[in-house]
Amino acid sequence: MLGRAAAICLLVAAFAGPAHAQGTPLMPGVTYEKTVQFTPHGAVALHVLTAPRPGDQNGLYQLAPVLAKGTVLGGRQRVTQMEKDVSTQATVAGINGDLFKGQDAQPAGVFMQGGVLVHPPLSTRSSIGVDSTGALHVDRVKFFGTWRGTGQRRPLNGFNEVPKVGAVILFTPAFGARTPVVPGAAEIVLQPFPAATPNADLTANVTAAAVGGGTTIPPDGAVLMAAGGTLAAALQAEAPVGTPITTRLILQPAWTGVLTALGGGPVLVRNGKPIFRSLEDFTNDQVSQRDPRAGVGQLADGRIILVAVDGSQPGYSVGLTSFELAQTLARLGAVTASAVDSGGSVTVAFDGQLLNRPSDPGGERAVKEALLIEYYGVYAAPPPLPLLNGDPDKAAEPLSYKIVRASKVTAQLIGPDGVSRPLESAVQHDPGSYPFTYSAFDREGTWHWNVTATDDLGRASTIDRPFRFDTTLRGVAAPKLARGTASIRFTLSRAASIRLRIETRSGVLVRALRPVALQAGPGSVVWDGTLPHGTRAYGGAFVAHVFATSEVGTSDVAVPFGFRRA
Repeated sequence: MLGRAAAICLLVAAFAGPAHAQGTPLMPGVTYEKTVQFTPHGAVALHVLTAPRPGDQNGLYQLAPVLAKGTVLGGRQRVTQMEKDVSTQATVAGINGDLFKGQDAQPAGVFMQGGVLVHPPLSTRSSIGVDSTGALHVDRVKFFGTWRGTGQRRPLNGFNEVPKVGAVILFTPAFGARTPVVPGAAEIVLQPFPAATPNADLTANVTAAAVGGGTTIPPDGAVLMAAGGTLAAALQAEAPVGTPITTRLILQPAWTGVLTALGGGPVLVRNGKPIFRSLEDFTNDQVSQRDPRAGVGQLADGRIILVAVDGSQPGYSVGLTSFELAQTLARLGAVTASAVDSGGSVTVAFDGQLLNRPSDPGGERAVKEALLIEYYGVYAAPPPLPLLNGDPDKAAEPLSYKIVRASKVTAQLIGPDGVSRPLESAVQHDPGSYPFTYSAFDREGTWHWNVTATDDLGRASTIDRPFRFDTTLRGVAAPKLARGTASIRFTLSRAASIRLRIETRSGVLVRALRPVALQAGPGSVVWDGTLPHGTRAYGGAFVAHVFATSEVGTSDVAVPFGFRRA
C-alpha cells in the first residue's frame, strides 16, 4: 500500500507545478507555448494555445469548429489545410476536433455553426458547446426530433446521417449534394426550408416526392426520408406535394444560447477538478493508454486554452493518459474542459503551419473537424528579417498586413526615437493582404511595424511587430566544413561584447562561449570543438549563433556550418 501511495504522489507531483507562462504571441491576444514535462514514464511535449474569451472585443475573437470540405460527406482534410481554407475569413490557430467514423469520415458527434445544427450529438459521450456569452459547455446531450404533416406528430430519428431501416431522417445541404441511396425509402423535398435551429418549429412546403434516395438537396431546402415500409407509407400518405410540413430538432438539455458545438469527450475538468472516471462510451484502452491527446478548456476569467500533447514517440514524448491530460488542464487553470480526438489525429497549427509533431509515420493526419480560435482583426506576420544590419541581403524589410473585412487602416513604422514614419493614414481598404518594402532607416535600434484597423462593424484592432536595424554586427561567416575547430568571422562597426553559441540545427545548445569585448573592425571568435565538460563534439551540422551587445542594444546573427573532428 505504501509503494502504491508513493507512486501516486510521484505522478501527481509530475503533473503539478506553476501555471503556464506568458507564451509567444501568434496574433493579438493569442499566445502559443511549448514545454516539456519530465514524468516517471518519460518526457511529455505539451503545446498550449491561450486566447481571449469567445466574443471578446465586440466579437473579434471566436472559438469555432470547422468541417472538412464544408459538408458531412465532404471527406477529410488536414487541420493545416482547413486553416488555409478559412484564412481569408479569419486568422486562426487550433487543434483537431472530434472522432470521426472511419468508414465514411462522417462526424461522430454534434456539429453546430452559428446556431445552426449540422449533425446531431452522440448521447453516450460529451458534447462541447460555446454560447453567446462566450461560456464553454461540456454536457451529455441527447437528440430527439418530430415531424408532422396532415396526420399526427411522428418521430424524427436522425439528422444528416445515413438512415437505418425503420428511421426517418432529415437532410439539409450541410449533408452534401444528395441524399444517400436507400432502396425502398420514401422522400419529400421541402422548400424553402428555414435554418436548422434546434428546439424550434421548422415549417416548409412539400415541393416534390421521390423514392429510393439519391435525391438532390436544394441549396435553400431539405429532404425528409423514411426508410422502411410502414414509415415510407406514412410519409407518402401524410405529406403530399403542397402540404406544409413542420419538423423540430430537439436537444436535451436545450443548450439555449449555444451557437457553436462539436463532439468531444471524455469530460476532463468540472468545477476546476480533474475527472478520473467520466462513465462515457470509451474503451479502457482509449482512456488509459499514454497516447497523443488534445483538449479544450476555459479558465476562470473566461479565456480559452487549447492543449495538445505529442505521444507514441519514445525519446521525444510518450504521451498522457486521459486522466493525466485532465490533471494538466486543471493545473493550467481550467474550470471546465473536455478532450477531443486522440492518437494520430492530434494536431496543433497556426495559420496553416504545423506546430506539433504528430505521431503517424506519414506526419499530419487528415481529420473531419478542426477546433479553431478565430481572430477577425488586422494581422501582420513577424517581419521576415528580424535583424537588418546593412548586409546586401539585410538592407530592406518586406512588410505586410492582412484584413478580413473592409477596414480603415493606418500603417506606420515607429523608430527607436519614438517617431512615427507613416506608410498609410486612415486609408479605406477591401479585405486582402497589403505589402510594403521599407529601407529608409535613419536610426539604429528597435523598430516597430505597427498597424491599426477599424472594420465595417466599428471594431478596432492593432498589431505591433518589433524588429531591429543595427549595423554593429555585419558579414558573419563560418567555414562550410570546419575540422577540429571553427573560426567565426565578422565585422563590427562599433565596440561590442560578443557572445557565441554553438547550436544544433534544431536550436539545442551545444556550447556557450564566454563573452569577449572587441573593438570596431574585423573580428573572430573560435570554438575549439569541445563540449562544456571538455569532451570532443561529434561531427555533424551545427549553427554558429553570434550575439553583439553595443550602445544601441543587442543583435544576433546565426549561420550554419558543418563540423568534423580533427
